[in-house]
Amino acid sequence: MKRIVISAVNLKVGGTLTILRDCLRHLSGLAATGEYQVIALVYDRKLADYPHIEYIELKWPKKNWGNRLWCEYVAMRKISVRLAPVFLWLSLHDTTPSVRAQRRAVYCHNSFPFYRWKMKEILFAPRIVLFSLFSRYVYRINIHKNKYVIVQQQWFRKAFTHWFHLPDESVIVAPPVLQRQPSMKKSPNTASIEMDEDEYSFLYAATSDSHKNFECICRASVLLRQRMPGLKFKVYLTVKGDENAYTRWLYSHWGKVPALAFVGYLTKEQLYAYYQRSNCLIFSSKVETWGLPITEFAVFNKPMLLSDLPYAHETAAGCEQVAFFHPDRPQELAAQMAKLLRGDHSFLATLRKEEVLPPVAESWEKLFHMLLK
Repeated sequence: MKRIVISAVNLKVGGTLTILRDCLRHLSGLAATGEYQVIALVYDRKLADYPHIEYIELKWPKKNWGNRLWCEYVAMRKISVRLAPVFLWLSLHDTTPSVRAQRRAVYCHNSFPFYRWKMKEILFAPRIVLFSLFSRYVYRINIHKNKYVIVQQQWFRKAFTHWFHLPDESVIVAPPVLQRQPSMKKSPNTASIEMDEDEYSFLYAATSDSHKNFECICRASVLLRQRMPGLKFKVYLTVKGDENAYTRWLYSHWGKVPALAFVGYLTKEQLYAYYQRSNCLIFSSKVETWGLPITEFAVFNKPMLLSDLPYAHETAAGCEQVAFFHPDRPQELAAQMAKLLRGDHSFLATLRKEEVLPPVAESWEKLFHMLLK
């Protein structure tokens, strides 16, 4: 029986936790056949508990980088010696730990090496600044010891092969698998959403991190209101204004702007209700490995105004009614919003879907077929 080890101690919330759950859900079925033994190194097994998986919990203190490095490069080596022989060791959180295994692979979903941060973020989000400064160097450690490196988009693969001189055939593109759309039947959550049908509505669905670049949309909304005071529109932002230093700064500057609605965190059902009722999606983030709201909103076939960055072009490939704006130029975004308010869709385009060159895995089944063969 071949032994597979999944190291994912740092995956606790959000999209990265979804990656862990999807991975272990697939491996649970694989382990049930009796051909493989699957061991998962996690922070808390309750976060992703599946049958036929053996768990080792490693609860290092939150945000303690010393413990993180010790765990990756000392503790995991000891664990790998104890678990030997290991056929495949897959690290799901960017770093390549120092372990003994016949075959190694790493899943890289941290795009912060591409992030151009601003000085104010040293105060708002020093952790993100540090990520952007040092994550490329963390990626580099042991990366050539992997048989495969896994990324979500082709532009990310091109950057990795260039930076680290990796052969193209060793970097697998594995796009995220979109979950089935929630039921749109009314519930107490969705019924409470109030949107004025007479107002043109824009939506930006994002977390409260500074790289999400909410300020570009806020500034564009103020410009638009000044230029077109007679037209009614509303921009819905999925932050409340009290989550952290960044959102408190946002709210202190633009919280009282009538055209902006700080609606806060949305459940998946509420989010899809906003998707369904909004006229246009804006996505101004400066760095992403994918940009899931773009994919989710695309099924409604309504206008999307997106950051003019590689991740957005690749995520929106194949979509209709798309336009791009420079994420540091709110005047460009305001001009595009103004056109939509006037009923002008002539600037929107259909994006051609580019072929993703192999190796590519469009499901966990295909990915593990490559990793294990």
